Amino acid sequence: MSSTTASRAESRHRMPAGRWFAEIGWRHVVGVLAIAFAVFPILFVLSASVNPSGSLSSANLLPTSGVTFEHYAAMLGGERANFLRWYLNTIIVCGVVATGQVFLSLLAAYAFSRLRFRGRRGGMLAVLLIMMFPAILSMIAVYTMIADLGEAVPVLGLNTLAGYIAVLMGGAFGQVWLIKGFFDTIPTSLDEAAILDGATHWQTFSRILVPSMTPILATTLLLALVGSMSEFLIGSIFLTDDSKKTLAVGMYGMFSSDRSNNLGVFAAGSVMVMIPVILLYQFLQRFIVGGSTAGAVKG
Repeated sequence: MSSTTASRAESRHRMPAGRWFAEIGWRHVVGVLAIAFAVFPILFVLSASVNPSGSLSSANLLPTSGVTFEHYAAMLGGERANFLRWYLNTIIVCGVVATGQVFLSLLAAYAFSRLRFRGRRGGMLAVLLIMMFPAILSMIAVYTMIADLGEAVPVLGLNTLAGYIAVLMGGAFGQVWLIKGFFDTIPTSLDEAAILDGATHWQTFSRILVPSMTPILATTLLLALVGSMSEFLIGSIFLTDDSKKTLAVGMYGMFSSDRSNNLGVFAAGSVMVMIPVILLYQFLQRFIVGGSTAGAVKG
């Protein structure tokens, strides 16, 4: 008798199919479509990287003519491209640019969040306004400036990694607002207690605030790394020597020279670039989620 009563109560509270789809079901459909949209290019690249023919005409979502790793060997062996040199250049550029951007943004965010000075609001709005314009709009002026600078200081001129890094560091304040939002969530009583104990602003910043900002630092570091690694437009203008190119510039040039026959090696290179980023993201995931949500609480 009790089981019958329970089944009647369950059927009485069961949501009609039309209402369930209107309130909940459509979200599942959107989720499945979003997953398929994200997984499709990954499967296509993985399939192309192990496809024996390595041509665009025979590329499929899943390999149908066997599996081979000759494209990976060709990339690592330098048969089709100077892949390892491009990889090293990318590591150098991403390491310097990401570290510099996060450090300078951290200093600026601390000043905007904790200090009160004339021009503070105008400076914050200026940083926000500059971030709204893409860097490609200033390429003519930057190209001319770097070309003239290279005549006086060749190491910072065109077709040099140092000059390219200097150009990318022009967007060093790109993470200021995100870090400032995280600073605003930290109580100012910590600063006041440290200052009362005799600490300077730098000691308060480096010994009390920075150790508690691991989530946002991991978030901004990964964003800066991925942004500098995927940068192509500026690099294609400033880096023309094959030994100075980064992965984005070099692999695009290799693929565009023969799109039909270079798809396999291009896909193999893409997979080898993608794996370290995925591993780094998985390692920093717990920090990234906390930093992204906490940094968006206040502005």
